[in-house]
Amino acid sequence: MISIEYIFTALIVILIPGTVVIYTISNGLFYGVKATFFAALGCTLGIIPSLLACILGLSVLLHSSAVAFEIIRYIGVAYLLYLAWMTYKQSAALSFGKKTKRMSHLQIMIRGCLINVLNPKLSIFFMAFLPQFISVGNQPQYLQLTTLGIVFMFMTLIVFIVYGLMANHLSMFITNSHNFARNSQRIFSVCFASMALKLAITER
Repeated sequence: MISIEYIFTALIVILIPGTVVIYTISNGLFYGVKATFFAALGCTLGIIPSLLACILGLSVLLHSSAVAFEIIRYIGVAYLLYLAWMTYKQSAALSFGKKTKRMSHLQIMIRGCLINVLNPKLSIFFMAFLPQFISVGNQPQYLQLTTLGIVFMFMTLIVFIVYGLMANHLSMFITNSHNFARNSQRIFSVCFASMALKLAITER
């Protein structure tokens, strides 16, 4: 049974702004409601590998293997820098009054998914977080972990969609401000770059 304590704790964790939140908000702000949904869906699906790693015990290997951790970490750094560059490039041509080249919904979803897949600390987070809510002597542990993980993913999807919809609602008030649009994209670009730097220099 899912406890109120788990729901409350998971909600706090999900609400904390991070890379995936910024990604979802930027799509809601600049590309609309559908983009928000696919960004949130992609970020949520990106949780699955880390959740499976936790359930299967692979995160123990990741946590104990410095080489494996560093490889995944720097792939994640490179991808965040790529996102920063692409976001900055899009800001140069961004205008709410003109039609700009849009990413497909599949591309938006894949990018969101990769952000979480390439986050090596997510599996370690699950390894430290989920076992606290396992009840000894009830269902098998893998079933409890799976249930907790699915609830976490569902909450993530809902919260991220809400974030994106709020951002999309805000965009309605700035459609006449091209400078605001460009500067906002550049701010998001700097956010992605700063998170790449933080991931690169943060100790395990």
